Amino acid sequence: MRMLSPFLPAFSRGMGVDLATVSLAVSASMGASALGPFLAPIAERRGRRAGMLTGLLLFLFGVAVLIFWPSIQAFFLALFLINLGDNVYAPAAQAYLGDQTPYAQRGTALAILELGWSLSFILTVPLVGLLIARFGWDSPFTAIAGAGIFMVLLFLRAVPKDDMPTLAVPMLSDLKTVLKHAPAIAGLMMGMIMLVGYTVFNLVFGVWMEDSYGLKITALGLAAAVMGFSELGGEGLAAWLSDRVGKERSVFIGLAANLLVAVSLRWLAFSLWGALLCLALFYISYEFAVVSTLPLMSEILPAQRATTMAVYIAAASLGVGIGAWLAPLFYAYGIWANALACAVLDLIAMLVLTRVKITNIG
Repeated sequence: MRMLSPFLPAFSRGMGVDLATVSLAVSASMGASALGPFLAPIAERRGRRAGMLTGLLLFLFGVAVLIFWPSIQAFFLALFLINLGDNVYAPAAQAYLGDQTPYAQRGTALAILELGWSLSFILTVPLVGLLIARFGWDSPFTAIAGAGIFMVLLFLRAVPKDDMPTLAVPMLSDLKTVLKHAPAIAGLMMGMIMLVGYTVFNLVFGVWMEDSYGLKITALGLAAAVMGFSELGGEGLAAWLSDRVGKERSVFIGLAANLLVAVSLRWLAFSLWGALLCLALFYISYEFAVVSTLPLMSEILPAQRATTMAVYIAAASLGVGIGAWLAPLFYAYGIWANALACAVLDLIAMLVLTRVKITNIG
């Protein structure tokens, strides 16, 4: 999932289509997040292990489609299945850690799980570039399939079965429970608003640096490195602080810091290096806030933990979609409009955070 943005041109050339078509495939695959909440109850009814395994198998099936049918049509289907697998696996894994970890230590556990995102960008995306350069655009999918098969076998051997009660009620009843619970709704709204603000600013930041400094290749290369290490820093900060200062307070601190970075853009971005500093602070504060929301959301409805996390991911994806639509509209008035919009949305998310209540802490 992390290799798509850096290597979209290579994929488009390999399949003989334009960049817009490949970008459309990536955008369409985000629709998989809407199906996640309908499959997440598998982890409530059949166990977290079954939910994680379902996600892994969907991911492998998606990769296999592209290996055996390397075409743009398969690219659309493969990305959709890979995203769907992630949207089934991630909430089940988060719920599994939530079940196994006391709430007082859960921030660290879930932050460590989230390190996979930044480490994949830092450690494995460069390997993808080497594979594409040497063996062609579709070679990373073969390598990922091999790694995926190995991980499924390791998963079956290493992850113990979890005993989940078999309930004779419709699977969608879990989804209804989440959508009727006021604190859960507040948490979903908070996550969506956070992602709208993040995307409104993040989507046009690279465009603004290109327009402002005329250093496209250098700026994008530096920005990619800054992004990966800043995400790692934000996740590490969440692992270290969220349990110590409290989940709600951590989210508040992260959002407040992100707000300050956004409104300080005019003074921070005095040069390319100042813009990169602003980008680093923006990613660190955002990642700290969003990773700190995960343990908070995991405890709102413990009996529907996997479904809650799946709906939260869906709400966040909706926020990305809304932000992507709004970002160019604000950018027509300059990057300062995007920064101000991000700051306002951070403030709204902080207000909504006050409605996210944890009643049963275990």
